[in-house]
Amino acid sequence: MLKTYLFLFAAILCEVFGTMLLPITQNFTKLIPSSLLAVFYLIAFYLLTFVVNKLPIAIVYATWSGLGVFTIAILGYIFYKQALSWQAVLGLFLIVIGVILVNSFSSKTI
Repeated sequence: MLKTYLFLFAAILCEVFGTMLLPITQNFTKLIPSSLLAVFYLIAFYLLTFVVNKLPIAIVYATWSGLGVFTIAILGYIFYKQALSWQAVLGLFLIVIGVILVNSFSSKTI
């Protein structure tokens, strides 16, 4: 199970790296950043194929999107000087708490 979560977090990191390259591609007019973006996304989806065989897709997607949004928002603030209000920061932390809850109770059924 640890290997599955490592693959999931590696997929999230690849997706985040790819997304952070989007502004640098300048609407896909820059060849190297555009190529790297495509490679990172392909690796991310390849890693996800292993994860969805072991975990429910709802859990995978909640974790993928939640941690991806959180990480991209923080890195956008750091690298691209994008503003984050305190409400946005609170919302980001609520997303992380939600991801933790979803993963903590994913073995329980309704």
